[in-house]
Amino acid sequence: MSTNTPKLLDIVALTIDLPEYNLLRGQVGTVVELLANGAAFEVEFSDACGGLCLRNGQTYESVGLSSEQVMVLHFEPVSPNSVPAMVTA
Repeated sequence: MSTNTPKLLDIVALTIDLPEYNLLRGQVGTVVELLANGAAFEVEFSDACGGLCLRNGQTYESVGLSSEQVMVLHFEPVSPNSVPAMVTA
């Protein structure tokens, strides 16, 4: 699985503008549901800001998107020495 394939509860950013929803490229949301066997995702956009402001965490848009329309955000560095573990039966 690609590191850019969104999973449930991943934080993602839009890679395109969606003017029909008043959303701009770069806006950040949370994957709240996997659709079409993981080929699409319901992404919720809210005014929450991690407790750093006085917003109330209300959802202002929830949109079904494809993986081409979002990028997964990563908050920790990937170790250059890390090698994916091989799973054997």
